Amino acid sequence: MKAIVVQTEEEGRPLAWQEVSPPDYAADEVLVDIHATALNRADLMQRAGNYAPPPGASDIIGLEVAGKVAVVGDAVTGWKVGDRVCALLTGGGYAEQVNVPYQMLMPIPDDWSYEQAAAIPEVFYTAYVNLFMEAALQKGETVLIHGGASGVGTAGIQLAHQAGCQVIVTAGIDEKTARCAELGADLAINYKTEDFAERILAYTHGAGVDVIMDMVGAAYLERNLQLLKLRGRLVFISMLSGAKTEIHLGALMRNRLRLIGSLLRPRSVAEKAEIKERFMEQFWPMLLDGTIQPIIDSVYPIEQANEAHQHMAENKNIGKIILKVRD
Repeated sequence: MKAIVVQTEEEGRPLAWQEVSPPDYAADEVLVDIHATALNRADLMQRAGNYAPPPGASDIIGLEVAGKVAVVGDAVTGWKVGDRVCALLTGGGYAEQVNVPYQMLMPIPDDWSYEQAAAIPEVFYTAYVNLFMEAALQKGETVLIHGGASGVGTAGIQLAHQAGCQVIVTAGIDEKTARCAELGADLAINYKTEDFAERILAYTHGAGVDVIMDMVGAAYLERNLQLLKLRGRLVFISMLSGAKTEIHLGALMRNRLRLIGSLLRPRSVAEKAEIKERFMEQFWPMLLDGTIQPIIDSVYPIEQANEAHQHMAENKNIGKIILKVRD
């Protein structure tokens, strides 16, 4: 089969679509013929050599796919050859075929394209687990989502809005803040033209927010803590601005704040399966009827993976960037 391989010896570590060995599969796994996959920030980090796959995971980049079941392991139940499925992966998505534990499969409705389906698993699970399981976001609370126009951000806005929460987001250009408002954000702030902490405190009459989902890290920590209400929760899902900073423990203790670190990729299949089941129970019907939707920025053929990565690296996307593997 073919897959994207990082050319680690070349300048810029370019991506090449080339022949590789096909994946093996366990008794409780299926092989999926991949029709589409999607980009995530972790892909860029792995390509750069800064994010090694978990032990036992494929070295091939790619954390989610949509396609068709090609082979079914002997211990698999509930799925058959030919089923249209999408799934979260620990790796292996930028390829023609991948092995997937059957517990991670979700069905693709007949009226969905593979591109739509590929835009769901990573960002919707990430938003769901961090907002509703880690931070225990409740109806009526106020949530701040940094990177509102990202894949995770556009998913999180919709989930929090449908859960009856007040949603505040940050983004870097007016086009992105406008799109966030269309998706359900009550306040969308251009962080390049306004101080987001000052704007939020003015908007909430000094009250601040209950939950923050942050992908920026060190540069935002002081202002994030300033914004949290009593018993507020701050969930770190990335650290784009760096990992090291200082913290005033007094404010943390006085307001009984909770700082939560969270990664999805290293979790066990059992834990990811629980996340999938809980997400589907609460929000799958809304995806089926179109109340919430995967937001797709652009679709590239897999052979143009370098261009797709550049598009994400330049922060040009609103929502997901898709790689089309086959028709």
